[in-house]
Amino acid sequence: MYAVIQTGGKQYRVAQGSTLKVEKINADEGASVELDRVLMIADGDDVQVGTPYLSGGKVTATVKSHGRGTKVTIIKFRRRKHQMKRQGHRQAFTELEVTGITAG
Repeated sequence: MYAVIQTGGKQYRVAQGSTLKVEKINADEGASVELDRVLMIADGDDVQVGTPYLSGGKVTATVKSHGRGTKVTIIKFRRRKHQMKRQGHRQAFTELEVTGITAG
């Protein structure tokens, strides 16, 4: 059984027991989180697709940790103009462990 959920502007395919890194969610470590933007739930040949979300579909997950991703370096450079700008970015994430999938 697996589900397709939407969080942080991205879509993820999750199964029970899987871990994934999503955009930062304001919740404490060890807390339980309910993700209710479920786009699809599949259980073998039984597939339920929402328009756009399934009513009553929920995915419960536990927050394992918070962190920041690897550094991405941005360089803006104009040749022959004596101009260069450097900037770095580290995206914050939350690591979730899926504990249950329920269809409505």
